[in-house]
Amino acid sequence: MLAGTRRQGLAYWAGAMLLFASEWLWGQPDPGWGAWLAGTTLTVAFSLLIRHDRDLLRRLRLAQAGLAEQARAQERNRIARELHDVIGHTLTVSLLHVQSARLAVEHDQADAARALAEAERLGRECLAEVRTTVGMLREDDAADRTAPLPGAGGLPVLVEQFRSAGADVTLTVEGDTAGLPATTGLAVYRIAQEALTNAAKHAPGAPTEVRLRVSPGEVTLTADSRTVPVKGPRTGLGVVSMRERAESVGGSCEAGPGGRGWLVRARLPLNGRTP
Repeated sequence: MLAGTRRQGLAYWAGAMLLFASEWLWGQPDPGWGAWLAGTTLTVAFSLLIRHDRDLLRRLRLAQAGLAEQARAQERNRIARELHDVIGHTLTVSLLHVQSARLAVEHDQADAARALAEAERLGRECLAEVRTTVGMLREDDAADRTAPLPGAGGLPVLVEQFRSAGADVTLTVEGDTAGLPATTGLAVYRIAQEALTNAAKHAPGAPTEVRLRVSPGEVTLTADSRTVPVKGPRTGLGVVSMRERAESVGGSCEAGPGGRGWLVRARLPLNGRTP
């Protein structure tokens, strides 16, 4: 009964009922056939119930395994985004400092030394962040993952890093960023970081205006670069990373021609719903 199909079980029960009923009605009169009918019916019913519970348990285990694999994939994607953002930003700003040092080495050695020292400092910071992010892949180093993640309050420092490397970046903040949730603040920081990194790579020297607006219902971040838009949509990991960052907190992010050339606009809700 447990090894066969449900249809086979019901066929067995129907055949047994016909056999016992015919023996009871047309065979020797014996009230014991009623007990056989009831016992067989109960046996089949309990067998079907056990089979149903076993099938349900199997489906639940499969669903649990699928959810676990999905969670692992999401965690891998999150770590990949962190590594992409950290390494891409640091390398871009470091290259700007190295370029400044190369241009200034013959005329102002002190300025060249300052640029190289800043590139070295950024490299050390990047190495520390990469170690922290890669440490998330391990399960036995929870104590090493207590480093604070950046938030919206770190935008002035981020912008200053690009300015010190020679980039023309301005920042305007409207509203209070102190009360933003940590996940939203991290998304704001990483999207701004990626937008500035892309602007520095694809339009070096072009001015970029970053504007952050915090309202009671949502956070709006824009990065407007004065550059010639590329033909067709950009398909690099940067645009995908910004969109995934925004979607992870229920928001949206668009990047494309607009504003003064190339515009990145992210809208992140503060009530858990997409605006």
